[in-house]
Amino acid sequence: MQTNFTLAQLADPDVATSEKILRTCVHCGFCTATCPTYLLLGDELDSPRGRIYLIKDMLEGDKPANEEVTTHIDRCLSCLACMTTCPSGVDYMHLVDHARARIHETYRRPLFDRMTRALLAAVLPYPGRFRAALIGAWFARPFASVFKRIPGLSEVAPMLTLAPATLPPRTDADRPGVFRPEGERKGRVVVLRGCAQSVLDPGINDAAIRLLTRQGVEVVLAEGEGCCGALVHHMGRAEESHVQVRRNVDAWTRVIEDGGLDAIIVTTSGCGTTVKDYGFILRNDPAYADKAAAVSALAKDVTEYLDLIGLGEPTEASGLTVAYHAACSLQHGQQVTAAPKALLAKAGFVIREPAESHICCGSAGTYNLMQPEIAGQLRDRKVGHIEATAPQLIAAGNIGCITQIGSGTDLPVVHTVELLDWAYGGPRPQKLAGLQ
Repeated sequence: MQTNFTLAQLADPDVATSEKILRTCVHCGFCTATCPTYLLLGDELDSPRGRIYLIKDMLEGDKPANEEVTTHIDRCLSCLACMTTCPSGVDYMHLVDHARARIHETYRRPLFDRMTRALLAAVLPYPGRFRAALIGAWFARPFASVFKRIPGLSEVAPMLTLAPATLPPRTDADRPGVFRPEGERKGRVVVLRGCAQSVLDPGINDAAIRLLTRQGVEVVLAEGEGCCGALVHHMGRAEESHVQVRRNVDAWTRVIEDGGLDAIIVTTSGCGTTVKDYGFILRNDPAYADKAAAVSALAKDVTEYLDLIGLGEPTEASGLTVAYHAACSLQHGQQVTAAPKALLAKAGFVIREPAESHICCGSAGTYNLMQPEIAGQLRDRKVGHIEATAPQLIAAGNIGCITQIGSGTDLPVVHTVELLDWAYGGPRPQKLAGLQ
């Protein structure tokens, strides 16, 4: 794609990066075949190629974002299926991230939209606040149908619908600490505690810690760590996300300097994609660029690391039939595709892959809260394909997908690592209590 940026514009490192990405696009349209919003809406501007044209026009003309640009960028899930499909290697992820930051800086959203986004940014990344909000949502949930009919409050309804009926208690994985390995120490890792997942399902990290320590891996939950930054980063709130990223880089660098690390393990694939991108995010920060790059180089999805160290023979082969849902952030964002399925199959599970496994379930961070209609259509489409495989349960590697898919099916939805923990000597996941 030909571009016409001025030298003054290219002096901005973010604009210079986006200009290089724009020039990579050859207008082929392969991306439209795998874009969920184009699949549903059929609008060229709701495809990656269409959004690229809008972004190019905005950046090249040095224009503030307008309603049209904002509407179509907001509808993008950042599922990154287009990047998997693209034969030219267009780095759409960083381009749309830049566009979102530009929108946040230059476009004044309607009042309720601004309030909703500010509330999500102030609550979701902080486990204590998020837990309190979910307790409040439990009391308000019976009134969800009422909110749907009130102009300006209709977007509250899907938030209440997605809120869980009960919250699990806090566990030892909810605070900093060190978990010693069983037997000889063979490795040392940090496990990201996370924010939303630590409230919605702390059992996921519990399972990861149990499994890792049984494999001889020491697990550190770092002091001073917080949200990975993904939630506000994808809302265009760049400065807020950079603060969160720097905090984690500092926390993990201290652990690296105090005994070394083999990996930084992430059990939420949406977070993992962002942590692996820390080096890019802070590339222009002279105080953090090298440290952030070192952190990114250590980041691994939990299944990626387990596949690397090997798990041996399972102690409990259940033979249950599992529909494996490949989270977009794992298959497209991190290109981790084979390891989760191989680990589950070796652990004794029968793996089924649904049709359209490359298409997003509609979770996408806060997307199912901000774009509930499109997200609901994608969820129903995904659940239909999953249930067509006649599984006994569903496995996924991302808490957002687990929550989203679980809201549309009666099948139990569990994290991949919970199944692996069970197969290798851990407890049976509570969600599977009724399965034979």
